[in-house]
Amino acid sequence: MTFHPKFITFDCHGTMISFDMAGGARANYADVLSPEQMETFIADFSAYRLDEVLGAWKPYADLVHNALERTCKRHGIAFDPAIAVDIYNRVPTWGPHADVPAGLAKIADKIPLVALTNAMNDQIPHNIEKLGAPIAHVYTAESAQAYKPQMKAFEYMFDMLGCGPEDVLHVSSSFRYDLMTAHDLGIRNKVWVNRGHEPANPYYGYTEIKDISGLAAVVGL
Repeated sequence: MTFHPKFITFDCHGTMISFDMAGGARANYADVLSPEQMETFIADFSAYRLDEVLGAWKPYADLVHNALERTCKRHGIAFDPAIAVDIYNRVPTWGPHADVPAGLAKIADKIPLVALTNAMNDQIPHNIEKLGAPIAHVYTAESAQAYKPQMKAFEYMFDMLGCGPEDVLHVSSSFRYDLMTAHDLGIRNKVWVNRGHEPANPYYGYTEIKDISGLAAVVGL
């Protein structure tokens, strides 16, 4: 039988919003790094951001600053804090993946949509308003005082919604930030949006879709 969740919960940046920290890095280091070095730099910057979210909560600007400083050190590049500020300030300009507005519109008036995002309260509205469909609830890492993949972020969302893992369908393009933790918390109903960020990992139990246009069919709409 098709599962009809009380809420469909989403990762925001990467899954719905076109996450582009790489674009900020390219814009600022194109004259410093070769194309090959740039790809390694971007991968390392991503890895350090993941490492930074695993500790105590800190403002996202500090997280970007720390991750970029560590990446520069690894690559023997002088770190300029102004570049970290520039990359952080680009976040509100990011818009949705092309498939998102129409895909969300198919379900937004039938099942409440929820964003659980590793974002700051003052920045995420700029991204959410570009989605083209109503998001009933938006919960940030700043409000939860924890970033995904920490369980505390998900638990904050459950507390705010007054529901449990059995009540939601969680949608993400990332195993490391979302779907592994969702699995560990007992969220049985999960959707992996295969945007090419990470390889498939069937152990974690999910329905795969290529983009948000396929989500309505998952819930029988």
